[in-house]
Parts: sequence; C-alpha cells; structure tokens
Amino acid sequence: MKPTSDPWSFFDKIYCISIDTRIDRRTEAKKQFSSCGLQERVEFIIVGKHPHNQEQGIFESHIHCLQKGLAAGAARILIFEDDILLKNYTPSRLCEATDFLRSTPHWDAFFLGAISSRSEKTANENVVAIKYRCLAHAYCLSRDFAQRMVRLQWDKIPYDTLLQQQCRKSYALSTMIAFQSSSPTDNQTVMLDRMRRFCGGLPFIQRANEFFQRHRAAILCAHLAAILLVVLFVMTQ
Repeated sequence: MKPTSDPWSFFDKIYCISIDTRIDRRTEAKKQFSSCGLQERVEFIIVGKHPHNQEQGIFESHIHCLQKGLAAGAARILIFEDDILLKNYTPSRLCEATDFLRSTPHWDAFFLGAISSRSEKTANENVVAIKYRCLAHAYCLSRDFAQRMVRLQWDKIPYDTLLQQQCRKSYALSTMIAFQSSSPTDNQTVMLDRMRRFCGGLPFIQRANEFFQRHRAAILCAHLAAILLVVLFVMTQ
C-alpha cells in the first residue's frame, strides 16, 4: 500500500495540554509544532493547576482531552503535553507507520515517544509493538480505548500508570520523535525530576531505553559473555 502524503491526517483530533501560567512552554511548543507542519492543527487545552494534587490535575486534563475528542466523533485522538520536543521527524516514516495502523485492527495506543518495558518488531520497520511503561507526552488512543479510559475515575493513580495498566495492545513509532524537554516540572515529582536530570534528562533516558529494547538480546548476551569470561579468568588463577 502506498503511504498517504499527509501523516497527520491519520489523527482526527490533536490536542496539547498546557497550564495557564506556562506561556513559555506554549511558545516553545508552537515552534516545535510549526517545524512539523502542525501549527494550524493542534488545539491547545489551557488548564489551571489543581489546587491540591497535581497528579489528579494531570489525570483530569488528559481525560478532558479524550472526552472532547470523543464528543467530536474522533476515531483517533492525539495528545501532546506542552513540554514537547520533536526531533528527527520524517513525514514518510510517519506515513508508513499510520498506514500500518490503518490496516491493524483493535489497537489501543500509538506512541510518538515513551518508555517501554518490551519492544518487538512488526511487519513495518517504522513501527514496533511495545509494552508501555510510562510518559504520556505524545500518544494517540483509538476511539474504543479512549471510551474505556474516560469511564475511569480518579483513584490516586498517576495517569501514565493508569495508561500502563489499561493498555492491552500498543505500538510506537520506530525511531521515536517526541521527547519531554528539560523545562522545569510543574507536578509533584520534584525528586524524581532531579534524578532524571542527574541521569542525563528524559530525552537521554528515553533514547537509552529505546536502544536497549531494540538490542535487548544482543546486550544481554554480551553481558552474559562478559560474566562468563570473568568467571573463567578467576577459575584459572
């Protein structure tokens, strides 16, 4: 099948969540979207900080986007967060990925950027089947899955954890193009944010995770071989 010329046409509704006070993030996000031909297609959802629990605020913001997309009749809803960083975007790769999804029935989520616990090749080199782990800065949900998600109530579970628990069949673009920037966090995970920065920041962590999942077998074999060599060396001394 020949890929369609406009990869973004696959997504019926595209939203970007932004806290009302973060004009700096919205300005930068608009630049990022403009670089990929999305400047006129993204609807910004402006929200206020939750007065008591920022994780609850994040949950409610994402659910609001899904409800809005469903009410508009969208079959596929793409959601960004305003600290988005888009790199290495190639229209043809995304076109081929979305064509693959069009011909794949009953999928839940498609990630332009995320951290996974497992990654497997598919028939399309631009798409991998993943076991989603965390990060919800650039993802698309199918209508059926979005309908399941909006039925859920806040139960003190972070949104990306809830997404992990509920996702049954998810895919990701290979290689990923969406990352979270180094912009200071607005949520309550300040210590986690500091640890991520100490480890090189989320873009580095996400790339490292994607590399590891792609080459998991070779990396594990190399480690086992190294351990075996050390053991043999010790035994011969």
